[in-house]
Amino acid sequence: MLRSMSVGITNSNHAASIVRIAIVVGSTRPGRRAEMVAAWVERAGDGRSDAVFELVDIAAFGLPMLDEPVPAAIGDYRHPHTRAWSQTIERFDGYVFVTPEYNHSVPAALKNAIDFLYREWHDKAAGLVTYGTSGGIRAGEHLRLVLAEIKVACVRSHVTLSLGSDFEIADITEPGTFTPSGHQQAVLERLFDELVTWSRALRACRPSPARPLERFAAADQQTGPAGTAATTGGERRGR
Repeated sequence: MLRSMSVGITNSNHAASIVRIAIVVGSTRPGRRAEMVAAWVERAGDGRSDAVFELVDIAAFGLPMLDEPVPAAIGDYRHPHTRAWSQTIERFDGYVFVTPEYNHSVPAALKNAIDFLYREWHDKAAGLVTYGTSGGIRAGEHLRLVLAEIKVACVRSHVTLSLGSDFEIADITEPGTFTPSGHQQAVLERLFDELVTWSRALRACRPSPARPLERFAAADQQTGPAGTAATTGGERRGR
């Protein structure tokens, strides 16, 4: 009986330690290469026992250019597409962003999708898998700055895929075939190791699930000593 209880506790602890990682497909262009790369990332992740990986394709959400009238930091989403996107991103502990480089940066669709949300990204980790004529390095560096502003911690390891050596492309107008060089698998595994560790650690940093606006309202309703009214949020911010 004691042994079965011990096994049950061990299994429960193991399940709790497993992190959920979204593989975010960052390009929506017809004929994109991102799907091939994301599938490679997913296959590599499937063999791990410390994380569950899931493809999240921005194109599947049909997000228009940002159309929410209220800033994302408030969390008052008006449109069904935003709510669906929010619910999806919310449930992950970390992310692998798969993105090409467009003009020294990431595709507009990826930046737009990030900007739709705010709190959902907070205190989570991310790894970058980029591709382009120069491995998508500049897109990755730009994306690190964007993610830092929404409290996403990017791990150091970065998979940079070259269109010249990691793809076979006979016609530049076609996706071609994804043929990653041998060393890329090792870099991806190292990225996974870092990402799982950071994603697990950052769970403890996440705030209460209450929306920012709800938290501010709750704080303003508190009373001070002997039933006196608490200082309002506006007064606190003005100090």
